Amino acid sequence: MLKKIIFGIYLIAIFIGCGEQIDVTTSNRDITNFNKPSKREILQAINEVRSQPRDCHDGLGLRGVAQPLKWNSELYASAYEHSNDLANSNTFNHLGSGTKYDITGSNLNKKSLFYERIEANGYTDYHIVGENIAGGQSSLKEVMEALLNSPKHCANIMNPDYSEVGVAIVVNPNSEYGIYWTQNFGGKK
Repeated sequence: MLKKIIFGIYLIAIFIGCGEQIDVTTSNRDITNFNKPSKREILQAINEVRSQPRDCHDGLGLRGVAQPLKWNSELYASAYEHSNDLANSNTFNHLGSGTKYDITGSNLNKKSLFYERIEANGYTDYHIVGENIAGGQSSLKEVMEALLNSPKHCANIMNPDYSEVGVAIVVNPNSEYGIYWTQNFGGKK
């Protein structure tokens, strides 16, 4: 029982810990020439990072190599739901907007939490999930650098307990950041 309580506290810490927002100074950027990276390119960039030891500067020191992630369509669907919500509600938060664009939240009659979106899109029977968001970065290289320079986002990317990922990018030139990135991570039981 004590192990379950400690594990639950660990999961809560992970859920809360990945709520850090990246400082973005790229609003009003011209995004007309944005080339959305492919699923293969995104997965390759994340797995390349995970293939090298890295200090995320979160006080835990050097992290070892982590197994390559596999693409998961359910995690992608939840990431797309959130990126779409952020872009069209012009918000930037791990919490859903509570508007019609927050589909899971609308179905639950509240603002959605990231793990509720993940579950609502079919990713269940997991032991761990996490989410990174970014806004305004106009290339895969730029967003990966921003995420890796954020200790909590870097820790999510390097977490060896994750085995799957889904990443979605939604562009809305009429929003503050223009380009919204969501990375959803998971590990099944």
